[in-house]
Amino acid sequence: MRVTKGARIVAGTALLAVAVAACGGGGGGTATNEGGGSSTQPVRVDIAKPQHELSPTNTNDTSGAEVLNALFVGLVDYDKDKNVILRGAESIEPDAESKVWTIKLKDGYKFHNGEAVTAKSYVDAWNAAAYGPNAQEGGHFFNAVEGYADVAPVDPDGEEGPQKAPEPKAKTLAGLKVVDDKTFTVTLARPYSGFKTMLGYTTFMPMPSVAFDGNGGIKKEFGENPIGNGPFKMAKPFKLATDTTISMVRYDEFVEGKAKIDSVEFKISSDKGTSWNELRAGNLDIMDQLPPEAIATAKQELGDRYIEQPSSGVGYLGFNTKNGEEWAKNVELRKAVSMAIDRKTITEQVFSGTRVPADDFVSPIVAGYRKGACTACVYDPAKAKELWEKNGGGKGPISLSYNGDGGHKEWIEATANNLRQNLGVEVKVDSFESFASILDELDKGKVAGAFRMAWIMDYPSIENYLRPIFGTGGSSNHGRYSNKDFDALLEKGDSAKSDEEGVKIYQQAGDMLVKDMPYIPVYFYQTNGGYSQRVKNVTIDPFERIDLAKVERVS
Repeated sequence: MRVTKGARIVAGTALLAVAVAACGGGGGGTATNEGGGSSTQPVRVDIAKPQHELSPTNTNDTSGAEVLNALFVGLVDYDKDKNVILRGAESIEPDAESKVWTIKLKDGYKFHNGEAVTAKSYVDAWNAAAYGPNAQEGGHFFNAVEGYADVAPVDPDGEEGPQKAPEPKAKTLAGLKVVDDKTFTVTLARPYSGFKTMLGYTTFMPMPSVAFDGNGGIKKEFGENPIGNGPFKMAKPFKLATDTTISMVRYDEFVEGKAKIDSVEFKISSDKGTSWNELRAGNLDIMDQLPPEAIATAKQELGDRYIEQPSSGVGYLGFNTKNGEEWAKNVELRKAVSMAIDRKTITEQVFSGTRVPADDFVSPIVAGYRKGACTACVYDPAKAKELWEKNGGGKGPISLSYNGDGGHKEWIEATANNLRQNLGVEVKVDSFESFASILDELDKGKVAGAFRMAWIMDYPSIENYLRPIFGTGGSSNHGRYSNKDFDALLEKGDSAKSDEEGVKIYQQAGDMLVKDMPYIPVYFYQTNGGYSQRVKNVTIDPFERIDLAKVERVS
């Protein structure tokens, strides 16, 4: 049984080489974007295709999360310095051990159907997320709550094994209790001082009563037409298989105040180059990441409408450590691959200096990052070759897989050339049509070699770069890495008496990743976005979320 998944993964990325020719119609010309525009035309935002329907508990990708962030607000959010601020919550208070948390809600929040947001709205949504048979991507985020093992029992031999997970003993988490309409308590399985920090993530959003099927599940039609409590509401249902746009209109009764614009249209694109040209032509308004061919001219073309700032993203090569190709299961060969990659040249030439060579598994903007922590991230082709041959690496072929809709071709090809040249191995590059399609295959364990992956934080904590990606059964553990000592350190870090103590323990877990190298950190992200002359007040935070409620049309 599949009992876990979750968290945001970067779909689009990559600003590529200056030398890369403009692609798509109209590339290389002069921007024709005109200011102003009809007030009846929605503000159009570029996204990739979401992996699933739009349920908060089952969204695992940045594009789906971008949509949900316009529809929902949660208990907390984060300020510009990544500090936790209360939003839907009036207070969130732990007991002396940080094990029992009492959450009180503010007045006034309503769902788009008029139903009040209550304590039950959160408790029902969290129970549905955690219940194993629902197979929600965000379910694993509730494993800290008391009773999780009873609602999501572990498959004894994993998802690929012949055995099945036992039937859940319960449908609801023992640790969730509704006290009254505005209050609920959360009892954790163990003390966890960082619990409050997690609560701004999409999977912790509330859901209205109409979302649930009465049997512990979430209705499919809710994912197609979600009813949120945020500044925008769905204008019509979204059919994942066929629709190329997601349409919303302003929710005028939003308790925090009306959004500045009256409608939004998310345009699903499989080619960032085409989107860039649409932006330049005035047919698209906001892109949170520009494509390769834009990098050389974007600043000049967009002027103040070009956004360049640090992001929390880390780009990796991942490995199927459990049932992948033989070389991918060998830690010494993974280290050889890492040392064969010339990160400095890739970031400077392929990404035109808009990325930074990665030297840790954690973003530099998060407390706990350590410069130079990843010793096998140092480019050393001679040592890489020696390690490869000493450990029977052979002549290949080895495979590198990536999603073709995110602008990754050039850096994956550059990496493949590094491996061919420095290891003397044959490399096969496989492109998947979309990010959603490679995620589907990763979920099934069918990507056998190395694969492109990335991570943007769900909440500002070093723990968020460790447990979901590398914890046993982690929500986005696509490499199927499992290390009991690593898991134990995460639990120890959770129970630390202070944030500082917790960070030190989590760093010890990070040391295990450096030793085992289940993924290879390649580069740290930077946000390079842009917007049209039709809009203003466009901001993108370190989570790469666009604050659509503050966007305005240019009159």
